[in-house]
Amino acid sequence: MSDPTRRNRLGEEQSPYLRQHADNPVNWQPWDDAAREAARERDVPIFLSIGYSACHWCHVMEEESFQDEAVAELLNEHFVPVKVDREERPDVDSVYMTICQLVTGGGGWPLSAWLTPDGRPFYVGTYFPPESRGNTPGFSELLENLARSWETDREEIENRADQWAAALRDELETTPEQPGDVGESDLLGDAVGAALRSADREHGGFGRGGPKFPHPGRIHLLLRAFARSGREEALRVATETLDAMADGGMYDHLGGGFHRYATDRDWTVPHFEKMLYDNAELPRAYLAGYQVTGDERYADVVRDTLAFIDRELAHDDGGFFSTLDARSVPPPVESDEVDPEAEEGAFYVWTPDQVHAELDETTAELFCDRYGVTSAGNFEGATVLTRAESIPELAEEYGSDEATVESRLIDAEVTLRRAREERPRPARDEKVLAGWNGLAISAFAEAGRVLEPPYLDRAEEALGFVRDRLWDADAARLSRRFKDGDVAVDGYLEDYAFLGRGALDCYGASGDVDHLAFAVDLADAVVEEFWDPEAGTLYFTPGSGESLVTRPQELTDRSTPSSVGVAVNLLLDLDHFVPDREFGDVAERVLDTHADRVRGSPLEHVSLAMAADTLANGAVEVTVAAPDADLPDEWRDALADRYLPGLLLAPRPPVDELLAPWLDAIGAMEIPPIWANREARDDRPTIYACRNFSCSPPEHDVEAALDWLAGADGDADGDGDE
Repeated sequence: MSDPTRRNRLGEEQSPYLRQHADNPVNWQPWDDAAREAARERDVPIFLSIGYSACHWCHVMEEESFQDEAVAELLNEHFVPVKVDREERPDVDSVYMTICQLVTGGGGWPLSAWLTPDGRPFYVGTYFPPESRGNTPGFSELLENLARSWETDREEIENRADQWAAALRDELETTPEQPGDVGESDLLGDAVGAALRSADREHGGFGRGGPKFPHPGRIHLLLRAFARSGREEALRVATETLDAMADGGMYDHLGGGFHRYATDRDWTVPHFEKMLYDNAELPRAYLAGYQVTGDERYADVVRDTLAFIDRELAHDDGGFFSTLDARSVPPPVESDEVDPEAEEGAFYVWTPDQVHAELDETTAELFCDRYGVTSAGNFEGATVLTRAESIPELAEEYGSDEATVESRLIDAEVTLRRAREERPRPARDEKVLAGWNGLAISAFAEAGRVLEPPYLDRAEEALGFVRDRLWDADAARLSRRFKDGDVAVDGYLEDYAFLGRGALDCYGASGDVDHLAFAVDLADAVVEEFWDPEAGTLYFTPGSGESLVTRPQELTDRSTPSSVGVAVNLLLDLDHFVPDREFGDVAERVLDTHADRVRGSPLEHVSLAMAADTLANGAVEVTVAAPDADLPDEWRDALADRYLPGLLLAPRPPVDELLAPWLDAIGAMEIPPIWANREARDDRPTIYACRNFSCSPPEHDVEAALDWLAGADGDADGDGDE
């Protein structure tokens, strides 16, 4: 058998990130058995490089090092170079990013790790420059030193690899020998207190410096605390953060949607990549803000962001792509010197001359004042658009009425958006990932329930796409990635949990019990593949999947919600429909297992803290039943307008005969309690509301039932204003 490491094999992969490296002189290998076996046969280390297609510094390191023939010769001779797309293989990324953070105190991408042939890490870092800079070694020098150490200090390397592997198991896999009790303290209140203490009251968001990341889970947390107790400080911090993100450069004021994060404290200059998961999770936070405050601007942010997804990240057949790059496709250059910063953000930024070239003089000045466009700029001589002046301020300044100013700005935005379309565009990663699509499906379904019904149609279309292409009904297994007809990678906990939540949200908004049945199928698979009763936890990787150096758990909320937290919430909700599955028992066990960890760092575990709150106080159950399965418009409006955190909306089919196929599909013998004896009464739409383990009488007046829910809500955040 020929040695696979004698050639670059990435041209055979579907991942756009891997294919970006298919022409490198480095003999890149995918993460597979053939590469690891070759490392064992050759007795050389694995050089593991992890990144993703929209990663700016991944591009830089490729241009500086991986395209260099001399560097490639070092890598090919002394190592087995392996490339991993972190979006396809978040399990591999989790393991080696964790050791990077433990050893160096930081992390990021590209992630660079050197491993023994069996996968134990012994050296790790992120970006390495071609030549030494300060305390950071040059990449070629580092390769030479590590190759020499592998030959001369093998025992020391093996000892370090053993120690680091043990540290990884302790950090990622091990659970406490003595679980805590999730009911012993108010985890939600602890998290709220931590969020308020960390809030930046001057610029919005969390933390007193830059960079600033969106934390939609923390916004949900604060709004839930306000709804529960009327705590005004929680509402103020939440709305200050929503306003800061929507006013700043992280938000695309011409095209809608959010960039990844802000590089500074005041939300001015973003890192320009756009990720599906941010643009799925942030609209849900703005929807909650809209329901609480009634501020129509928040609803507009939702509409514009979902329009961005549907315009720029939509697969023709219904699903959603993953990312837009931070950099535009570079134009041809005569010089061999490539400025790695040159194209980042070029699609989005403006100079006064560019604005004046498209608009008349007065409108151009108006636009520049509105969005802070100046000759000095705020990003490499150009300007990232931010809301610098309000409409009333501009109306006074220009001696006009507010309606006229707003109309002229809208026309200007349309004109400049069209002009921007003529620029070189950021590259798009056209992977369709099950979990990230699940997040987007939830956002569209919730927007369909709260704003306009067509959003629900889009959610159901995307759910059908993912279900048709990535779900194997016979095996009851979900794959993670679809790309150009190719399906790959066993699904992870986030894929099952996020997609299950999306399916449940589609059911709640539509009443289609087929979506509910699919959510139950996914939850069944969660318990079968990811639940470990001895450890009392849900692991990130399936039990039947590939074994890594450790089996990770994902307990914290990072760029996406904790997959364990989302899964636990899903199991708690579905327990109302299929109590015989004992989903609630699994969820409670997981929360008890990690209670002390969540209690010690509640702000890092927001999803689990909110799940603990649901377990302690019960879901907000709203069962609606109508004789013809079609709720009156005023009912839909009332449910849309009312903020009910943790809402479990359970539309009931109008007659029991329509329940039979659903019961058969899930193998249930009886109508579940959330539907039992909750029919439409007196041939009129009827609502049944439950909170804190007590229920209202059946109501024909939806507002009366919702008022009862508000009255049943106690103070559960356990902490007064500071």
